[in-house]
Amino acid sequence: MSLNTQAALGPVRQPERSQVSHLIRHFLERFFNHETASADGDAKTRMVLIAFAAGLPGFVVALYLWPVYHPLILRSTHPSGVLPPRPPYWVQVNHHFFYVTYSLVVMGLAVVYEWDMFFPDLLDVLVLGALPISRTRVFLARVGAIAVLVSAFLFDANFLAPMTLVAATDPPNMPRFLVGHCVSVVMAGLFSAAAILAFEGLLITILGDRLFQKISLAVQGAAVTVLVMVLLLFPVLAGVTPALLQSHSAIVLWLPPYWFLGVDQWFLEGTAALPMYGTLAKMACVGTLMATGVAAVTYPIAYFRRERQLVEGSTARSRARSGIAPLRWLLHRTAVRSPARRAVYYFIQQTLQRVPRYRIYLVLYGGVGLSILVATVLRLTVHKGMLHAEISADGVRASIGMVAFWVVAGLRTAFGSPGNRQGSWVWRFVHGSPPQLELTLEKLLAARVWVMLCGTALTISTIAVFHIIAPVELLGFQSTVAQLIVAIGMCLLLTDAGFLHVVSAPFTGAAPQTEENLAFTLLRFFTFFPLTIWLSEASEQWIEANWLHAGAAVTVIVVAHLWLRWKYMDIVRIHCGLIELEEGEDDFPMKLGLRY
Repeated sequence: MSLNTQAALGPVRQPERSQVSHLIRHFLERFFNHETASADGDAKTRMVLIAFAAGLPGFVVALYLWPVYHPLILRSTHPSGVLPPRPPYWVQVNHHFFYVTYSLVVMGLAVVYEWDMFFPDLLDVLVLGALPISRTRVFLARVGAIAVLVSAFLFDANFLAPMTLVAATDPPNMPRFLVGHCVSVVMAGLFSAAAILAFEGLLITILGDRLFQKISLAVQGAAVTVLVMVLLLFPVLAGVTPALLQSHSAIVLWLPPYWFLGVDQWFLEGTAALPMYGTLAKMACVGTLMATGVAAVTYPIAYFRRERQLVEGSTARSRARSGIAPLRWLLHRTAVRSPARRAVYYFIQQTLQRVPRYRIYLVLYGGVGLSILVATVLRLTVHKGMLHAEISADGVRASIGMVAFWVVAGLRTAFGSPGNRQGSWVWRFVHGSPPQLELTLEKLLAARVWVMLCGTALTISTIAVFHIIAPVELLGFQSTVAQLIVAIGMCLLLTDAGFLHVVSAPFTGAAPQTEENLAFTLLRFFTFFPLTIWLSEASEQWIEANWLHAGAAVTVIVVAHLWLRWKYMDIVRIHCGLIELEEGEDDFPMKLGLRY
């Protein structure tokens, strides 16, 4: 319409919305912008990136299936009119198996990430409780917002693949193929989301909110571990799928991804499908209905119970832990001797306990790292219709670098999060303005000590656990010494390298002025993570060969640590010599837009 026509229409009238509609929009906004997701209000940008990241894998896999179903036809080998054969039956089954597995895993991770936002928090009680809105209406609006979120993410994760799968695979019966694919991936995603929501509601209903909060992070970490491990073990499961299904093994009845594979194949093949597919399809229907029913029953009970406990409040109990007093005394005499270092050390500990966002970061990193560790160490085989698990010696060797890398990377991400800048002013009184070099070094080294101790403790604990189940060749004295040297060395050097350019106290750094490219962030992980694994495994085998190699390895670790320490002191010295800007002041006139 022309401008004159638009002007003649009069002022824009906002649509009239009911209270429930406003509340649904409000809760959806909180799903994207809350303290756990983002402290700076940029969660919408992250969610857009996550949405693209969730939808692209299925589309890309479909593109890669094109040459599998359409191999190159050479006239010399294929006469005119003779087409190359389609991939074997079980290869096609595994292609369908990937999509139901992916939908189940992605929907589970999405629900785990929004775990805390599905139930009311103290802000909801204080703000919405004072408004003339009934509790039932607020409850129904939150249920509606959850339904919108789950439906939207389920659509986002799966809608791109069917657009290319038909052309890429050329199914004999396109309608049955599309119906089977869509129904199976939707059922898999709904089952995963409903099962996790039902489990959370069941825990709150039985334990209450206070006990649930104590185990919430552990449960979230376990859920992330299981879901990512299912996706990482997909190549292994795909390799044993023919043997398991043809032998009618009872193991597949306990693995939900196989249920929805049965739905897909039952729709696709009809009466020609294996009898096992019909059994699995029935289990998929029963499992989805049971998970949805349990979620529908337990969610209202858990919702109102948590709301009541938020209104009533809980008494804080502080008990002195006398059992860790000797450990604290030893820590004060060795690692955190100076007052400045000790202050930062306990500032890190109390901030992690107080702010849930940082704990969520660590839970996500820990869950993904643990799933990769299990997938690397575990080897699955099928013998006489039974699934057997074996421990890989190479996987155990690689686990040392794996644990050290993920611990340092997770803590580096949490410490570098700019979510606690309101309290950064206190460090100006600690190290002065401009900052003094000695005090600044003490403050910054406290974070490195924290990361080093945490990484070393977890890595050595991993070695101790694997010694219970590791093969015999890894249980010798020389092998154990090599593992300890590699564990301590990897934690020390990864901490030095990861915090080389960190010049601010943990949790108080400034947000980057330009948004970091997610692709380059992932590229760094895909580059340095395999390098760390290879270096860990190769170093351990090299040290096991000769005791002289052990001495040489210790010497290399010490020299590299001292060099990185000297390099870090130089970086901190340059930082302390810079003129500190006031809050909101632009650094262009002082730096001319250049970076140090």
